[in-house]
Amino acid sequence: MILLSRLQGVLRKTFRGLRIWRVVLTLLVLLWWDAKAFSYPGGPTKARREARQKLRAHWLTQELLQLGSAFIKLGQLLSARPDVLPAGWVSELAELQDRVPSFSFDRAQRVLEEELGARCAEIIDLDEQPLAAASLAQVHRASLRSGRQVVLKIQRPGLERLFRLDLEVMQQVASVLQRHPKWGRGRDWVAMAQECRRVLLRELDFRLEAQHAARFRQQFLDDPKIRVPGVVWELSTRRVLCLDYLPGIKINDRAALQEAGIDPTSVAEIGSASYLQQLVRYGFFHADPHPGNLAVAADGSLIYYDFGMMGQLSERLRRRLGGMVRAAAARDAAALVDEMQAAGVIATGVDVGPVRRLVRLMLNEALTPPFSSSVIDKLSGDLYELVYGQPFRLPVELIFVMRALSTFEGVGKSLDPGFSLVAIAKPYLLPLMTSSGSGSNDLLNEFGRQVGALSSRAVGIPRRLDESLERLEQGDLQLQIRMGESDRQFRRMVTAQHSIGQSVLLGGLAVAAALMGASARPLWALLPLGAAVPVGMGWLKLQVKLRKDGRIENISGTNSSS
Repeated sequence: MILLSRLQGVLRKTFRGLRIWRVVLTLLVLLWWDAKAFSYPGGPTKARREARQKLRAHWLTQELLQLGSAFIKLGQLLSARPDVLPAGWVSELAELQDRVPSFSFDRAQRVLEEELGARCAEIIDLDEQPLAAASLAQVHRASLRSGRQVVLKIQRPGLERLFRLDLEVMQQVASVLQRHPKWGRGRDWVAMAQECRRVLLRELDFRLEAQHAARFRQQFLDDPKIRVPGVVWELSTRRVLCLDYLPGIKINDRAALQEAGIDPTSVAEIGSASYLQQLVRYGFFHADPHPGNLAVAADGSLIYYDFGMMGQLSERLRRRLGGMVRAAAARDAAALVDEMQAAGVIATGVDVGPVRRLVRLMLNEALTPPFSSSVIDKLSGDLYELVYGQPFRLPVELIFVMRALSTFEGVGKSLDPGFSLVAIAKPYLLPLMTSSGSGSNDLLNEFGRQVGALSSRAVGIPRRLDESLERLEQGDLQLQIRMGESDRQFRRMVTAQHSIGQSVLLGGLAVAAALMGASARPLWALLPLGAAVPVGMGWLKLQVKLRKDGRIENISGTNSSS
């Protein structure tokens, strides 16, 4: 019996591994095919590449859903890595939500008995139909003997075993990708797989989510407009989380809100204010504010649900974020790039000249009044395009901030078509710019210090200008010119000339092969065909190089035209 059980375990592991590798290998083949110019009828264009990219991202999203819990969470984590994946993939994976069937009520009861034991007697009325089902757990409404109305988040049976199996295969996939000469260059897949393993295994411990919920609730205890369910600690374990039941209207149900006499515009303003407080005041924020995790109570207050995905800004990043916001508000691209370098967003030792130009164009487009109603979404999209394939390593916390704000901006627009998060944020940002407190860990005080530094620099401008003019008159002024763009254009021109030469040579060999094939000795046609093989391989390498250079030029050209 034991031998049979082990054999079943080995077979289950083998088939699971084969299923995962099928998806991985299919994806690699599709990416290889998409990289070839001949795979695009009529030739590759930017629009065709983007359409193909969107199609592949949608396919991957569906495959991750089919693979189950661990891979749904993996997709959500990858959506926070725009430095690894193109923007189209990031936006598609960011929409990945848990869409899985519920498990049986008997299995739910069994988990409760295993986790709570005799404490199950406190639960006197447990609904058989779950309120919601996700990849990790499902939620049931219940009543306690004390009369307290609660919800029970019950983890799926056998989930940890499946997680560990999937994570083991993920490590194998990461090792293969790391050894690849192209895909492994500049990316540490093994480290990313290890980080995913750590994060995903932590999500299986509902005691951590209970701590997150309690901390988040503490932040808004004195705010009557924000409601967060309390934790029932005596009924919360590693696989069971018990919270107060707080019913409400789904936040994006505009018709239901109006029918209940609640102004959707005020709800959007309440949510915006709460998010600004989370980021600026507390540094601990809800990282997944989609409509399924937000509701509105009968009195118009905002209810937060699901605290499995929370973000936290370190003190260092909060200070740097303050400098970034100040520089962005002043549209000072140089200062913004300096702050990004100090925060570790941009790798050291790189030429920041092209980066400054891209940042300047991005700021001018996104932050020039009148502001678009989707300015945050536009800004985050530009940021994702900027970091992919460039010497950037965005902190995960910063990506969570941008994604959370972008998601809530979409929620706000569903409530009020004229909603603008930037406009609502102005009253909160102005005090930050003028504060002069002394706390080193307070973003308000950081803004005050930055404004003071800006004033000092402004006062010194006339003196620096006079010194520069004096040096110019004396012939001591040195002009430093960065030739990065010119060098790249020259290299591309040389590569194009080589490509043309090899194209002509290939054409000549093809004509020679055709003539020899039509002669009395057709086998001689093998000679020019054999010579064409290394020439063709060299030509293909040149085409790949030209495409890479063309992508950089297209980014610069697009930003310049805008």
